Amino acid sequence: MKITHLTKQFGTVTAVNKVSFAIDTPQMVGIIGPSGAGKSTLLRMINRLTDASGGSIEMNGRDILALKGKEKRKWQRDCAMVFQQFNLVPRLDVVTNVLLGRLNGYSTVKSLFSIFGKEMVDEALTALDRLGIAGQALQRAETLSGGQQQRVAIARALMQTPKMMLADEPIAS
Repeated sequence: MKITHLTKQFGTVTAVNKVSFAIDTPQMVGIIGPSGAGKSTLLRMINRLTDASGGSIEMNGRDILALKGKEKRKWQRDCAMVFQQFNLVPRLDVVTNVLLGRLNGYSTVKSLFSIFGKEMVDEALTALDRLGIAGQALQRAETLSGGQQQRVAIARALMQTPKMMLADEPIAS
């Protein structure tokens, strides 16, 4: 992935100012900086949750900022995001929260009625097991500690079968 002069402005405030870097795969990269430096905004632009004001993002020769519709949704599925606020559905159980990671690539009818097959449920349980919280699979998300909720959010991102994972404040909890 190659990022060149990526910029984000909110009115007169420049949140991200001409950031450039390249990442070879597979690689783990950390971005550090003080609070308010634009790290979260940068990740949201990479995932296309926030539009850039300028610059470019290129992956395997593709202009990521030009993607629209299905191609943009596919990029977002391939580029999973673990948010600082975990965005879990508090009243749903843990395994259902993890299964929600698949909705982006799922049919509308199945998405509306949360129809998940046994194979997919087994996959979610395996992800929870890998993260050491399979024992909480049937608990409501709101009953978990912050660290456990973070692991549920990671498992949900893994359910997208991403090519890349972006984590905002991954060790905060």
